[in-house]
Formats: sequence, structure tokens, C-alpha cells
Amino acid sequence: MSIFSVPTATLGVPRIGRHRELKAALENYWSGRIPADDLLQATKRLREANWLEQRDRGIAKIPSNDFSLYDHVLDTAIMVGAIPKTYGWTGGEVPLDVYFAMARGDQGSDGEACAHGCHGHGVAALEMTKWFDTNYHYMVPELSADQTFGLCSTKPLSEFREAAALGIRTRPVILGPVTFLKLAKARGSTFDPIALLPRLIPVYAELLQQLSQAGARWVQIDEPCLVLDLDAADRIGLELTYQRFAAVPDLNIMLATYFGALGDNLETALALPVAGLHIDLVRAPEQLEPVARLSRKDQVLSLGLIDGRNVWRANLPAILDRIRPVVAGWPLDRIEIAPSCSLLHVPIDLELETTLDEDLKSWLSFSVQKMDELTLLAEALVEGKSAVAKELQASAEAVQSRAASLKVHDPLVEGRLLAITEPMRRRRGAFAERRDLQARKLGLPNFPTTTIGSFPQTPRVRKARSAHARGELSYVEYEAFLKQETETAIRWQEEIGLDVLVHGEFERNDMVQYFGEQLAGFAFTKHAWVQSYGSRYVRPPIIFGDVSRPRPMTVSWWQYAQSLTDKPVKGMLTGPVTILNWSFVRDDIPRNVTCRQIALAIRDEVIDLEAAGAAMIQIDEAALREGLPLRKSDWQAYLDWAVDCFRLASSGVGDGTQIHTHMCYSEFNDILDAISAMDADVISIETSRSKMELLDAFRTHKYLNEIGPGVYDIHSPRVPATGEMVDLMMLARQRLADGQLWINPDCGLKTRGWDEVRPALINMVEAARQLRAVA
Repeated sequence: MSIFSVPTATLGVPRIGRHRELKAALENYWSGRIPADDLLQATKRLREANWLEQRDRGIAKIPSNDFSLYDHVLDTAIMVGAIPKTYGWTGGEVPLDVYFAMARGDQGSDGEACAHGCHGHGVAALEMTKWFDTNYHYMVPELSADQTFGLCSTKPLSEFREAAALGIRTRPVILGPVTFLKLAKARGSTFDPIALLPRLIPVYAELLQQLSQAGARWVQIDEPCLVLDLDAADRIGLELTYQRFAAVPDLNIMLATYFGALGDNLETALALPVAGLHIDLVRAPEQLEPVARLSRKDQVLSLGLIDGRNVWRANLPAILDRIRPVVAGWPLDRIEIAPSCSLLHVPIDLELETTLDEDLKSWLSFSVQKMDELTLLAEALVEGKSAVAKELQASAEAVQSRAASLKVHDPLVEGRLLAITEPMRRRRGAFAERRDLQARKLGLPNFPTTTIGSFPQTPRVRKARSAHARGELSYVEYEAFLKQETETAIRWQEEIGLDVLVHGEFERNDMVQYFGEQLAGFAFTKHAWVQSYGSRYVRPPIIFGDVSRPRPMTVSWWQYAQSLTDKPVKGMLTGPVTILNWSFVRDDIPRNVTCRQIALAIRDEVIDLEAAGAAMIQIDEAALREGLPLRKSDWQAYLDWAVDCFRLASSGVGDGTQIHTHMCYSEFNDILDAISAMDADVISIETSRSKMELLDAFRTHKYLNEIGPGVYDIHSPRVPATGEMVDLMMLARQRLADGQLWINPDCGLKTRGWDEVRPALINMVEAARQLRAVA
């Protein structure tokens, strides 16, 4: 037995609990069913369970402070006192109500002052966008030019001590100050938040000092900004930051980078005075050799070998063969084995899935299985392959089984891809011609009102779905229930005066899962939940094979809804890029190939909807921008195939059929050429939190197609007043022509309650009436 060992680390683990205990605790607290103490006790139990499981599975470097009540970037803003004045905090301990107001907004009370663009209706939440190119959302910190910082929360310290009380010495995880500022938004001016770094560094240094005094010997500081395009100021900021941190006595820093290659930031990263460096070798395997060759031999090198963002079982023998020659000259006590990034982005435990196809299950690995893969790699590095020969053989056999499986490969799909022609990618007429034809056909007023698609998935709807799934409600009974819900929604939309209706999507469990369940090549889990934001969790589909559409998916529901009304009802589809980006995707073929397969399936549905009489078809591409590569030099290649897939899905209809699309969380100014190339007749976007700032890009670009800028923030429980919506639309009118503008919420209404949705949409319709009166 070797006297050496290679430690394993996880960087972070899922927060939500095997049975979504965090969701239950949060929502019970928000509804007033439990007090704050009960919420905090529930979260303490989750942290303890995570620490103990990692210890029991052989993880040596166990993280703390990777848990969050809502979001770790919000936690960091709270920690350093980056709390906008509008939230009413004046110092001292930050109350939970302030924390959750920043996360979710606060309805407030009539007559209450609000500096956040409200009208006596409380305070809006911070903006929310995607964490790098993942499907996790973070709250965007708001910083002013005169921003001051202070250590306002010692959460990392208290959770370190909490773990120590269990006998577990953890490695606290902290979001690095440079990345924090790179993710923040400048409020009230155009300054670069990185200019605030000299004010922020002392706050971090104070926290590090306290952790050192408490007994922490290592701290993991995450600086994923090191895989982005950085300028000279960013690099200087990193140097200044870590020179200051190196002065903290008795403390080692593991600098964690992930989601890509260091690239031209490699020299900067290697020059920083840190005791350890973590690199992502799943997204960027090519960086292993230069990093290992150029790093200091007294530095710990953390190898991100197991995919922290996807669910496929690792090819352990291949990984060992790849890394052994490179690390052969590296001291074993200076190597760590880790996932590519935090395991936050994958489900918790594959063993909970008792109904999956056995072949598919043998190809998968979730968070706890990935911990086991880490320990196997570490043991093989020290003891040799023979020490874990049986486990390595099982890994290789699973990979070979998947590669050869007829469940994965469909020659008919491959042949259809080869038959794609250029005319299949283009609408027949130019937009100006289509617009005139559609205007005559549809006869809509100025500022037409609509929603994005879904209506609240009430407990009653979810209960019926569950009863049907358990066999307690027959198909006939369930369909009758769904039809009643649909008719009620249609009648209510008519009653309040919406111009373009939706059927409400009560039959859909999720905008991606619903389609994946009807497409070949997809698989679904029962318990594989992943956090999207706060208490919002999803079960991403697993695309394991070639994708095709066996039969129509939405046509009958659209026909039923349209039969109930003379107003137009939109056909509602999820676009190919969003289905791809919101799924666990195959890693054995390029992403663009899978996306084109999905595009052909959606194209078939679009053509069938038009044949059934649909005059409007919405193909949501909420996730188009979030799929952008992190380096701008790689953007164009992605945008080319992403736009191509949307056009392939949408261009099979006549010019009189209006194609809508919807996008979320998007800064559009740098991808307007791609959005224009999509050639959708109408695009709806999130703009309420950004106060229509996103429309500046459309004005500058001279975008001619129609746009529905969101006036109702559906990620917050607050109900916006009519005047607030009118004000937002007046801002939109300053940027775009009246004839271009629609009025709609930011996104679908599935996660809201009817008590919020009804008054909000009534206010929205009234806002449209007021705008028409003054136009």
C-alpha cells in the first residue's frame, strides 16, 4: 500500500435535498406556514446531510458555504453589503425579508415609497440571468459609482464552524471578488464595476482573516471569470486581489476556474500567489498539458476530470490513460481529483430512479455516483489500475454498450439530415410582405395584448396530473378535466379583453419535458431534480439517442382551444435550441447535429398546426442566448447553427402565418444580427426589470420586425399597477414605432398563482387601452 494518497474534492454539491426539502421549507416559509426558525433548522439538516454523505463516500476536500437559501451570488452581495437602498436596509444584520425581497420582490402596500421604479406596489426584485452558460439563474448585483462595502454577513464562517461541530473540517467556498464585480450591474451610470475592486478587497480579506482564525487552512475561491475574455484592468485586478489575500496568515487558497479553458488568461492565473489551482478538463481537456508543465511544483493542481454539468458515466480507463503521462512527474501529494465544476448542476442520486431503462441507467452518473468515480480515479492513480480493475472494466463496458446500442442510433434520422435543402431554411416572402398579409388576416388593434403561453399550474392541476400518473384518474377523466381548465382559461381571456389568446398549457408538465416525452431519443426521470433558481427546480430531459417525431404533439389541443373562441389562439411550441440547451445532451455527437434533429421534429409540428388552421405559431427560444460560448471568438459558429435550426423549424409555413418567438434573460445588443436572421414575425422578450433598456439595442440596430417587451415580471409575486405598465410602454415607444409593439408579460405564468395573474393581466389590458387612447 502506498503511503501517498490523492485527495478528492467536489467543489460544491446540490443544495435541494433528495426529496426537495429545500423547496418545501422555502415555500412554507413564504406562505407563512412555518416561522423563520423552522426554515433555518430545515436548511441546517440539509447541510449536515451533504457533509456527512461526502465524508462517507471518501471525499477528502469537503466544501462548506456551497449551500444557499436562494442563490450564492445574492449571498455574496449580502455578505459584502451590496444592498440597494430601495430595500430599506440601514445596517446591522440583514433580515430574511430583505434577502428575499432582493430575490423575489416585495408587494409592499399602497402609498409606500419605492425607489425601484414602483408605483406604491412594493419593491421589485433584482434582475436575474443565467450563471455563465448553465441553466442556473443568479441574481444580478446592483452597484453604484459611490458604492461602499462592508462585511455584513459571516455565513462562510458560521457554516465552517457548523461543519466543524460535526467533526468535519471543510474547505469554505467563496465567490471571488473579481468574478462578483464582472457579474454585477452598474446602476445609475456607465462605470465599470471592476473599478470598485479596491473598496471590495479589504472586505474579503477581513473574512479570510476570520476564517483563518477559526481554523480554516484552505479556502476555495471561485473565479470562473478566468475563462472569459478579460481586459488589462481585469488582469491587474486579479493580481492585486490575490497579492492581498496571500498576506492572510496560515491560509491556503484553492483558486477554482471552470466552464472552459484559461486560454490567454493562463499566464495571469499561473502568476497568482495561490496555493492551488483548479482547472476544467471536461470542457477544456487540451489545457492539462500546458498547465501541468508551467505550474509551480509546490502548487496543488486540482484536475476537473468528471463532468459536473452532464449526467453521462465517465470513461474512467480513458481518463486515466490521458492524465497519467502528463502528471507522471507531478508530486502525488500535490494533485487533487475533482469534478469539472460544482455538482450543483446535476441530479443527486441515480439510485432513486427505479423505472429507468436498465441500459440507459447503466450509462448514467449523478452527483453521488460522480463522487464514487472521483474516489476510483484517485485510488487508481496511486495504487494502479489493478487495484480497481473490476470497476474500471464496468466503466469501459458501459461506454462500449452505449456506443453500439440501437437505442441510440436511427439511420432514418441520419438520412433526413442529409436531405435538408437551402429553401427549407427560408420564409417565402420578405418580412414587409408578410406583415401586410398578416395584418389584413388578423385585424389586430395597435399594441395587441397577449401572454407568453402558460397559465398557473395550480395545486388542483398538479393533483389531477399526479392522480392520472398513479392510475387513479382515467385518461378520459383526465382529458375532460384538462378541457375544462382550458375552456375556463379561454373564457377568462375573452372576458378581460386580451387580443391574442393561449390555451394555457394545462396538459404540459414542463415546456421542454412535454415535447421530449413525445419525441424519440428522449428519456425522463422521476427524482432527478436540478435547481433552476430559488425554489424552482426542473428535471431536464436526457437526450440519449437520435431525435424524431413519431406523431403530432400539440395539434389536437390547439384545435380544441380555437374551437371555443373567434379570437386567434396561438399554437405553442418550444424551439429546438431551447430544447437542446435545457436538456442533458448527448456527448457522443456534436450539439449542432442533435439540434438539427430536433428542428426537423418541430418543423413537422409547425406544418401540421398550420394545416389545422393556426394563424399564429409561437416557437419559444428562451435559451438561445444562454447557449453562447463564453469566448466571443466562438460565438459566430454557435449563432450560425442555432439560427439555422430555428429557421429550419419555422420556415415551412406560408407568409400569412405569423411566427412568434420568445426569449428570456437576454442582453441583445451583441447578437442582434442573429436575432434579425431568425426572421420571426414577432419576438417577445424580458424587459420589465431592466426598464426597457434592452430595447436600445433594437433601436440602434433598426430592427423592423414586431416586438413584445415584457411589462410584468413573472418571477416576482408582486402585481404591477397599470400606471407602471404604461410607463414601461412609454419608454418602449421612445425606442420603437407603435406599429412594432405588442404588450405581454416577461415570460410564461406557470409558476405564479391566479390571485397574482388575474389582477396583473387586467392591469395589462387596461394599460393597452390607455396607450391606444393617446397614440
